[in-house]
Amino acid sequence: MADHQEATVTLPSDPASVSAARRHVARVLAEWGLADDCDTADTIRLIVSELATNAVQHTFGQSPTFTVDLRLDRDVEFYLGVTDSHPRWPQRLPAAVRQDNGRGMVIIRALTKEHGGRLGVSPTADGGKTVSIALPWPVPTQT
Repeated sequence: MADHQEATVTLPSDPASVSAARRHVARVLAEWGLADDCDTADTIRLIVSELATNAVQHTFGQSPTFTVDLRLDRDVEFYLGVTDSHPRWPQRLPAAVRQDNGRGMVIIRALTKEHGGRLGVSPTADGGKTVSIALPWPVPTQT
């Protein structure tokens, strides 16, 4: 496998794009050799669903698209970033406010930590942000 692999897709900020982002990520993971039924693949699909949902729901029409970037470095570390052009960064909301929604970042943070990864938010040149995770890439089992 190559030392460095990348894949990117830009989608409209529309609810239907959440499943399109998840399908894109699932295809790329399979191409990069991650078994569809492994725990890490399930975690990555859930995280991209949450991040894409946030990019659609919380940009209030101010980001017409969002971009999903995937990177695999030396079969060691996996990176997933979701970028939108809305300037507001994810907020930690009080528990009372999160009755019906607002748990996405809590889920992402917990899953990332559980898998030994990192969660980050960084600004983009156009005033938006990228919410990203980095996870150790699982070593394939030898059969």
